[in-house]
Amino acid sequence: SPTKQVRRPKESPPRDRLISDREVELLLVALGYQPGLDTVGARVGRALLFALETAMRASEICSLDKTAVSGKVARLAMTKNGFPREVPLSKRAREIWEEAGSDGFGVLPRQIDANFRKARKRAGLDDVHFHDTRHTALTRMAWIPGMDPLKLAKISGHRDINQLAAYFNTPAEQMADLLG
Repeated sequence: SPTKQVRRPKESPPRDRLISDREVELLLVALGYQPGLDTVGARVGRALLFALETAMRASEICSLDKTAVSGKVARLAMTKNGFPREVPLSKRAREIWEEAGSDGFGVLPRQIDANFRKARKRAGLDDVHFHDTRHTALTRMAWIPGMDPLKLAKISGHRDINQLAAYFNTPAEQMADLLG
């Protein structure tokens, strides 16, 4: 067989980039975000903040409308993995949703992508991707007392909880403090 000696390339290591609070500030400034402002950049800024609170993907955020959010829950009819999901909303996420208005964020995934790329360049953060908000949010949630992989999987929509190990990346120093 001509493919006998052909090997699959090694998988790239998973991306584990966390976005710092300072980097979020720089991105929001680069996007021209101000509470109450209704420009595309401000809408993308709101979507960024919402993603950091909910761990939702850009496409999921863009799909939200007034029928999808009720009280403390956002209901996603369809997600990347083909299943619906309910996402609990923190107090801050609910505030951001209220700021967005009942019709949602008013942007498309391609607008988030294009505007985020421009903003990260202006902010000098070329190594930051919008999807890093998901990793950042899930890592922060993993640090919440009482949070376990099953709860995190319910929030994130992961079907395989083994994939969640990447988000429980508590620094060794912090784990040493837990051990006493």
